[in-house]
Amino acid sequence: MNNEVKNFSFQGINGAYSELAGSKVFQSAQSVSCKTFEDMFESVKNNETECAMVPIENSSSGRVADTQRLIPNSNLNIIGEYFLNIDHCLLAPKGASINSLKRVRSHEQALAQCRKNLLTKNLSLFVVADTAGAAKEVAEINDKEEGAIASSLAAEIYSLDILENNIQDVKRNITRFLIMGKKSPSIDPDEEGIITTILFQVRSIPAALYKSLGGFATNGVNITKLESYIHPQGFDVAQFYIDFEGHPENAKVKLAIEDLKFYSKNLKILGVYKGAEFRKK
Repeated sequence: MNNEVKNFSFQGINGAYSELAGSKVFQSAQSVSCKTFEDMFESVKNNETECAMVPIENSSSGRVADTQRLIPNSNLNIIGEYFLNIDHCLLAPKGASINSLKRVRSHEQALAQCRKNLLTKNLSLFVVADTAGAAKEVAEINDKEEGAIASSLAAEIYSLDILENNIQDVKRNITRFLIMGKKSPSIDPDEEGIITTILFQVRSIPAALYKSLGGFATNGVNITKLESYIHPQGFDVAQFYIDFEGHPENAKVKLAIEDLKFYSKNLKILGVYKGAEFRKK
């Protein structure tokens, strides 16, 4: 990614994992916090920021439903991706201890990712809008019975103690972020390591999806992600989101997409971008 980006937007307040991910991709860029995902997208469309860091899925708790719902109508392009290792921390006010805690608050996905460990400590769980917001609330309440699940960055920003690092139930806990902007990057169709993201619909008839995706198999194009959604038009319209390896103008990919178009409708390319180095591990 281009480290000359001057700023990026993220949902949440300072200390959010999205801000942490953005700071790793764009080391010298200014981060701009947004109250909602809608505000985050609008900041890019209005040229207030150059791109947005969009959490899309987590290895433990699955897809981030809000962003996947909003991305198709955002009128932005996926221009990159980043995989962040999520190390959840149990935070509390200065002087608190595991024994003094009674309640822990955080975003629902963070609580889900730490649920088993938290329940073994007999802690009550409370859902709030975001992880960094939970840390800020705990700092403001300043009660040794109140804790939060958030990043080490949030602990630093809000002057909280880290009672326990890596409290997530599964130690390999990865969140994938999409980097979204107004302009698509210029990419050689035959360059390796390219990911394309497409949204399309199929009719609710037997073998519609099988036929739509058959061209990917016959042309040796690897699909790395496939998700289905109910379309707003109704339960009889199936909508699919796929990631696959290769550029749409690559010869084999082009043939696969031609087959996809024959059996599907309303196909929309959401992004063509360089895959993250994480994929090579």
